[in-house]
Amino acid sequence: MNIPEQIQRRDFIKQLGLASTAALATNGTQAWGNDIVIHPKSKADSCILIWMAGGMAAPDTFDPKRYLPFEKGLEVNKILSTFPAIDTNVDGLQISEGLENMAQVMDRGTLIRSAVQPDLGSILHSRHQYHWHTGYVPPITVAAPHLGAWMAKVLGPKNEVIPPFINIGQRLEGVGEKEELKAFTTAGFFGSEYGPMNLPYPEKAVQSVQPPKGMEPGRFSNRYKHFKKLLENNPNRDQTSDFQHESMIRSMESAHRLLQSKEKNAFDLTLEPKDSYAKYGDTRFGRGCLLARRLVEEGARFIEVTTEYVPFLNWDTHENGNTTAARMKKEIDQPVAQLIRDLEAKGLLNRTLVILASEFSRDMMIEGVPGSVAQDQSRARTDKLKEMKQYGLHRHFTGGTSVAMFGGGVKKGFTYGKTADERPLMAVENPLSIEDLHATIYTAMGINPKTAYEVEKRPFYATKDGIGKAAKDIFA
Repeated sequence: MNIPEQIQRRDFIKQLGLASTAALATNGTQAWGNDIVIHPKSKADSCILIWMAGGMAAPDTFDPKRYLPFEKGLEVNKILSTFPAIDTNVDGLQISEGLENMAQVMDRGTLIRSAVQPDLGSILHSRHQYHWHTGYVPPITVAAPHLGAWMAKVLGPKNEVIPPFINIGQRLEGVGEKEELKAFTTAGFFGSEYGPMNLPYPEKAVQSVQPPKGMEPGRFSNRYKHFKKLLENNPNRDQTSDFQHESMIRSMESAHRLLQSKEKNAFDLTLEPKDSYAKYGDTRFGRGCLLARRLVEEGARFIEVTTEYVPFLNWDTHENGNTTAARMKKEIDQPVAQLIRDLEAKGLLNRTLVILASEFSRDMMIEGVPGSVAQDQSRARTDKLKEMKQYGLHRHFTGGTSVAMFGGGVKKGFTYGKTADERPLMAVENPLSIEDLHATIYTAMGINPKTAYEVEKRPFYATKDGIGKAAKDIFA
């Protein structure tokens, strides 16, 4: 066997066992001090996070404002939205042109228009994405678990064969800021038993549940048995905890079960009927939404599907904002709407919480919020439009962001919160912080936002310092 084959096979075993390797750093409990945590009754069993990586502009998607078309000489300070508003199937609710399919499913969920993010001094995607996904602002002394890791840890797998935390569509190698992305795409101090199964290319997901070329299932089964025996008879066992050994064995057992199970077929998109497959579109993101639906059908607990964060691409619109946003809306509109329709048709939407979100919004004039000292990162600075690449929302805005939620016990055809009609487009009604947004998500999933585990002899809470409070008005 040559070295590349060895590496490939080791990576295969590691990937299969990623969601069930040893939770080395925690022996915590959900009670801290005199507080006894009582979890709320769950409204959802599964969660799909549709991640608009890079900063989706709310005024050009789910919170349209006054629209002015491109015109040379147009004063930039007059522009709020670069797309006109369209009607939805909810009376009085409008979203942005280019989301015509989404407009027809808005009656299945709640649109939050008042999510806000803090001014972190410098507005960097990596810091804000870390904050959004973990609830904690880096740098911190403890590796904070991802939202999905919390669900995997507290709730466990819904189907013991399917990894409870699956991440679809984001490459963690070969892209800019890969180390920053890895920092929050993790189970943190919980240990990799609760970390994600990463599937950057959904059309290749089936390869993650098949032995590499040259390793037949029987050979993998034999290796699994030998490896388990080695762990059980390890002469250095006294140097590490029994929990570590037992957790590693559980990891291998989980990988072995998945490899031998019928549920592995959920990872194979070629098994999807052609007409159904076509409805999700021929993009990596669309195929990711389809894979998410197939995995939820088989009992996945938490899945993130992303448009993928790559600096200055996709939603990271520092120039050519209108043109890029039009392309991105075309990419997401049909697949997300189809995901909602399919979950509903299969009787899964009521018990599946689908969240569409981004790290922050965008504005034509303001970086951060009024008064922020954050550096302006627009590449299209001008007072008056001279060319099309200057037309768009190119600055990061943290004062008012949209989040859409479907299923999972949320009200149907409901709008929560409001942003100002004129710049600055700040949240002026029911502002919802990251802590409170996470508390809302955890509550829907049956997790108390004050849940804490001990790390470094102190409590580490699901929402920062346990302060998150659910926006209960959004629940039916």
